[in-house]
Amino acid sequence: MKMMNSSMISEFVLLGLADSWELEIFFFIIFLLAYAAVMAGNLLIVVTVTFDSHLHCTPMYFLLGNLSFLDMSLSTITTPKMVADFLRENKTISLWGCMAQMFFLHFLGGSEMTLLIVMAVDRYIAICKPLHYTTIMNRRVLTGSVLLSWAVGLVHTMSQMVFTITLPFCGPNVVDNIFCDLPLVLKLACTETYVLELLVIADSGLLSFICFTLLLISYTVILVTVRHRSSDALSKALSTLSAHITVVTLFFGPCIFTYAWPFSSFSVDKFLSVFYSVITSLLNPIIYTLRNQEMKTAISRLRVQHVSPRQIF
Repeated sequence: MKMMNSSMISEFVLLGLADSWELEIFFFIIFLLAYAAVMAGNLLIVVTVTFDSHLHCTPMYFLLGNLSFLDMSLSTITTPKMVADFLRENKTISLWGCMAQMFFLHFLGGSEMTLLIVMAVDRYIAICKPLHYTTIMNRRVLTGSVLLSWAVGLVHTMSQMVFTITLPFCGPNVVDNIFCDLPLVLKLACTETYVLELLVIADSGLLSFICFTLLLISYTVILVTVRHRSSDALSKALSTLSAHITVVTLFFGPCIFTYAWPFSSFSVDKFLSVFYSVITSLLNPIIYTLRNQEMKTAISRLRVQHVSPRQIF
């Protein structure tokens, strides 16, 4: 027992994205700027939705504010560590730091997955049942939906991590990625993990694929429903749904390929990891602000209310 305890590893080595110092500096600057943009863009949405009375009372923007908070949290779990590692020769993370990173990644990812489904339901009711929209999507339903998304995320991550934290790690400790990824970490365990790997595929991969399919079906139903209405209604529906479909595709695409697709190329895994943790969180505020007139109007309104008075004095 003493020999086994002494051979247990206490940290993992993350190989990162590049080997040369020049590329590391380049990636450091790029991802530092990207993370700053992620935080600024999503924080702008959260602040705008929180302090603008019109948006705060609108179900779609209430859910959008929660989505932006999840995006900020997801990016914060991985990106600051990744950026700091670009300047370090030894890119290590403690065993429990790795476990915590995987726990929160799946917790927040499962929550965002559920929230995107709630947002799809919200769009269906708003477009297909507009007269009953405010009655159905009331504050109680919205609060319950957000709490449900957090609960689903917690169950999702606990169903996998409760088994992962008990695994012995006594051999290789090199993770060929930019952060601790559950499928890669499982391969380093000093025991048979075939059943647990199947659980990860079923829990993360198939769940992502099924949710993505259901979301696309729901959007198709919406488009079929509004097809026979006026051209203005169809145009508005297309404009609204295009943003949602883009966000859904960007979020679920990397999840499906990472956990359900039999890739063996680590370069693909790294690309999808970067896309999932940085790019998706960066594009969401761009999609929802630059293409949304109400959001741009609310930002201008808040700027006038809180900036202009100070300039007078």
